[in-house]
Amino acid sequence: MDWVVQALNGLSMAALLFFLASGFTLSFGLTRVANMAHGVFYLLGGYLGLSAFKVTGSFWLALVVGGAGTIAVSYLCERYLIRRTGENELAQVLLTVGIVYVIADIALFIWGGDSLTIPPPAFAEGPMDLPGGMVYPKYRLLLIVFGVIVGGLLWFLYKRTQLGAIVRAGVDNREMVNAIGINIVRLFGLIFSLAAFLAGMSGVVGGAFIGLYPGAEWEILILALVVVIVGGMGSLGGAILGSLIVGLVDSYGRWLFPELAHFMVFGPMAILLLFRPSGLFGREA
Repeated sequence: MDWVVQALNGLSMAALLFFLASGFTLSFGLTRVANMAHGVFYLLGGYLGLSAFKVTGSFWLALVVGGAGTIAVSYLCERYLIRRTGENELAQVLLTVGIVYVIADIALFIWGGDSLTIPPPAFAEGPMDLPGGMVYPKYRLLLIVFGVIVGGLLWFLYKRTQLGAIVRAGVDNREMVNAIGINIVRLFGLIFSLAAFLAGMSGVVGGAFIGLYPGAEWEILILALVVVIVGGMGSLGGAILGSLIVGLVDSYGRWLFPELAHFMVFGPMAILLLFRPSGLFGREA
């Protein structure tokens, strides 16, 4: 039964990574902006959600506040800082890394350096009995279900709506999308906002089972980057498959080979880059 438990652990971690990486890969694929601040948006969203929960006692309001507050911060960063770098990729990386440190220090000043957790909804507290005599946390099981629902909604938006068609076209050839009269700057802002909302929401969701603490922004960002590299830039399907691969490999790797836990995640990624640099579902830019 330990194998099943580790599979569930991997799936719940995959759901969390998908929330973060789905917006990240779409914004990265569309704008070509290497937004290294995406990890700190996760942490900021979690802290904002925690503060909202302390005031209202509602986990659902915490989700909304975490996502909406992150959108506001992301907009200011994109509008007044990132946009000014133009297409200078090195400047984008250095700027967004600086944003990480600034926001992380502000968060440390406001919320302190202790590890904090967000209480899950009352109906998701405690364990759940599973077939075979297994007991597993309700919240993690519901997180898997929530991940499937969000993934389905994003898939519908991406594949079945006009906005999704424009985003797909922009990922493949953003110059052509701009040439036919679509306001590419407005599209960039919309996708940045969606990515920020998902990052902030994932911070609230993750804060309920892995906690919020200084340094979490880098840990989660590294895993999200692996998901994007494995799945392919700009591919929602790649984000889904990449999240599953990274979540399951991380779970089983920590269980079976704890001394090689990092290699289990980054080793396959390095091998994949040798044979398919664009990722499993990515296309050459």
